[in-house]
Amino acid sequence: MKINIHEAKTRFSQLVEKALQGEEVIISKHGKPLLRLVPIEGQKGQRPVELHPHKLSNAEMEKSLKPLSEEELAEWLR
Repeated sequence: MKINIHEAKTRFSQLVEKALQGEEVIISKHGKPLLRLVPIEGQKGQRPVELHPHKLSNAEMEKSLKPLSEEELAEWLR
């Protein structure tokens, strides 16, 4: 797969997944190849950090992003 650098910035996560699956990803600028996105040897089959088997619901996501209250923070620091 060949892709322009500007589009690669937008679709970077998808391109990483494709490279991890073994697809050749070449990023170009002004039609000239700049680089090839490839996994590090020995890393094939490992789950990328952003992929987790349990997806959070919207409510769980909002709760996890909410700042801790003073009480919750104090409890967490114990």
